[in-house]
Amino acid sequence: MNRFGYLSDPLFLTAATAYALNRWLLKPLLPSPFLHGHFADLLLIPAALPVVLWLQRLTGLRQHDLAPSWSEMILHLAVWSLICEFIGPRWLHHGTVDVWDVVAYAVGGVVACLWWNRPAKTISIRTP
Repeated sequence: MNRFGYLSDPLFLTAATAYALNRWLLKPLLPSPFLHGHFADLLLIPAALPVVLWLQRLTGLRQHDLAPSWSEMILHLAVWSLICEFIGPRWLHHGTVDVWDVVAYAVGGVVACLWWNRPAKTISIRTP
């Protein structure tokens, strides 16, 4: 199995770039409800999980450099959903409760985990 690239992972770089483009270029120019609402939510896991796992690796909380597992993704999905959709709106009076945000986090997480855990390509060398 290949080492996970953390901050050099292609999906992370794509998601982080898409987030930045959406936040500072697309949203100000386009009135799209999807871009203003749930596009960034789809990017939460692919853009944030590699950073968190990298920090966990640096501090010794993560003991390997494998791709994010389904259990790691689900744990972080649950924690971020709880913080962003329950604690923040109810106790910190910041944001609103939106179950569709959690759906978007989950969809982005599933797609990311499928990508990160796809089978490695094997190169076959034919000999005459």
